[in-house]
Amino acid sequence: MTETWLLIFTLAAATFTVRLSGYLLGRRVPEHGPWARGLQALPGCLILSLVTFLLMQGGPLEWAAGAASLTIALATRSLPLAMAGGIAAICLLRAYF
Repeated sequence: MTETWLLIFTLAAATFTVRLSGYLLGRRVPEHGPWARGLQALPGCLILSLVTFLLMQGGPLEWAAGAASLTIALATRSLPLAMAGGIAAICLLRAYF
């Protein structure tokens, strides 16, 4: 039982440390300049890399859902709608094909 409590307290301390460091480092992030532009582009780059990786592993159904999501994204310029459309497309395609 001692090992369980040690693990719980260690993970709690690690979680607190990560959250505190994010707060402390977040105040030091520049608002202008190349670092700021890079950090602003980071979420989009991460989503793009994850989607690309999944499409490379997928088949025709995944590519069709990706095309549907891209079409929705270009038409609406809304990330949540594009994600919802892509999820709906892959669900429907997998259910019927």
